[in-house]
Amino acid sequence: MNVTLAGVTFQNPVTTASGTFGSGMEYSEYVDLSKLGAVTTKGVSSIPWPGNPTPRLAETYGGMLNAIGLQNPGVEVFIKRDIPFLRQYNTKTIVNVVGKTTQEYCEVVERLSDCDIDMLEINISCPNVKEGGIAFGQDPKCVESITSELKKRAKQPIIMKLSPNVTDIAEMARAAESGGADALSLINTLTGMKIDIHRRACLLANKTGGLSGPAIKPIAVRMVYLVAHAVSLPIIGMGGITCAEDALEFIMAGASMVAVGTANFINPSATMEVLEGIEAYMKQYHVEDIRELIGCVK
Repeated sequence: MNVTLAGVTFQNPVTTASGTFGSGMEYSEYVDLSKLGAVTTKGVSSIPWPGNPTPRLAETYGGMLNAIGLQNPGVEVFIKRDIPFLRQYNTKTIVNVVGKTTQEYCEVVERLSDCDIDMLEINISCPNVKEGGIAFGQDPKCVESITSELKKRAKQPIIMKLSPNVTDIAEMARAAESGGADALSLINTLTGMKIDIHRRACLLANKTGGLSGPAIKPIAVRMVYLVAHAVSLPIIGMGGITCAEDALEFIMAGASMVAVGTANFINPSATMEVLEGIEAYMKQYHVEDIRELIGCVK
């Protein structure tokens, strides 16, 4: 079951999707974190972010919308509180990094450079305030530039988390590869909206939010497949995984690892069920090594 990404070996291919699992504290009574391949943390910024006004969550058919706004207490609290907690467990730690300028991303990466963590996942769906608010991940030149800047500073391998809100996801993947990315994760949420017909107003205070959950899975599988054929980087696939069958679709499309996200909200044991289901599938079909399945669909 073990897989290796950018020189880091994980005991199995199952991790958590950033923003859906905290740093594992809330879930540790339901999930033995030591059995996960990795815990991917909620986004960490250089200073505390308050997030967006409420309401900022809405259930939708087949998923949910969120406009949390990446609320977090900042990198200093994360270093003092979350890293020591995670190091109690026999699992890898992937830290999600957020920022509103390249400098903010760099500050977090540099602050984490000597910390006991395994990889950095860079959330480039954040709005680039110096470029009029367009997300970093929607401009290939910007993707390549920020990847290159972070690679100069990072001591850990970096994973660029790609936004699906683009015309050509493969172009963004190639830009990240050109910038020196060690791995990719996809997809982040799709932009959506829900209207309260009784109030005749947007349900979310932010008006729009990120759509996640089973509704987006076919889109996510397609994008992982396209990216796997466009670049040579390892991929963490995510987007609507609720069971082992979902996870195996991503793996067969080309993902080396998978991340479980929205499913954690309705089933705190989802990661364990996905992991156990993959193991059961491998036994059923006499698959000796998970790598036999990675990208097997051509």
